[in-house]
Amino acid sequence: MEEYIVVFCTVPDEKTGQDLAAKLVEERLAACVNLNGGITSFYWWQDKIEKDSENLLIIKTRRELFPELEAKIRSLHPYQVPEIIALPILQGHPPYLDWIRAETGQ
Repeated sequence: MEEYIVVFCTVPDEKTGQDLAAKLVEERLAACVNLNGGITSFYWWQDKIEKDSENLLIIKTRRELFPELEAKIRSLHPYQVPEIIALPILQGHPPYLDWIRAETGQ
């Protein structure tokens, strides 16, 4: 099993993204969070296609922290059904992966 993951989470605006990113890093649930603005999302919601401007958080952490990270995002996120998707990091620069481990409490 992969030890490190990247988690994607969309948010409605930059302020929400900044607040959420800061909290995740502050609580050491993530070593780093990138906030990417200016994305447009198309999706089905309540039987119709929606189009919204959003921001994307790219969260780097350890797999074992996902349940706690997911719970924290859900408690702070304004969406009824927030996107919280984890992907494994299959390979990475060893010093960077060591840094993720160190910054997330191990």
